Amino acid sequence: MGFYQVIRTQKIPADLDMVWDFISAPENLKKITPASMGFEITSGGNNQKMYEGMIISYRVRPILNINTTWVTEITHIKPQTYFVDEQRVGPYKMWHHEHKIEQIAGGVLMTDIVSYQPPLGWIGSLANTLIIRQKLQAIFDYRTLALEEIFGKWEKSD
Repeated sequence: MGFYQVIRTQKIPADLDMVWDFISAPENLKKITPASMGFEITSGGNNQKMYEGMIISYRVRPILNINTTWVTEITHIKPQTYFVDEQRVGPYKMWHHEHKIEQIAGGVLMTDIVSYQPPLGWIGSLANTLIIRQKLQAIFDYRTLALEEIFGKWEKSD
């Protein structure tokens, strides 16, 4: 049974408070998720401020256009620094997603660390090799472009 991680970083040319306000608002998840996933928050209070213990339920179509219920809990928050969401109900045997941000020269460095275990033992490991890992990378690729559109593209300085 495999255990996997995806680690992604992105530089965002905005101030820390602006980025935190955006990423810590559950209603903004739809703005940075590919439309093909059919992402929809189904729990009430979409416009609530995130807090530890918050349960958020979603409907998504991650594979083969099949609707799946996904429930996550916000387990840790340090404002303007990080938050963690963990799956309570959904397609993975285990899902732990740490969203970290830090002020850097010219903006914010955002780091996502997704630790996960597919279900079904060796079948899940095979599915990870063939489908899941590439799907996660594609979701983060989309999110990178969406955040560049929202906040602007990071300009390298020499």
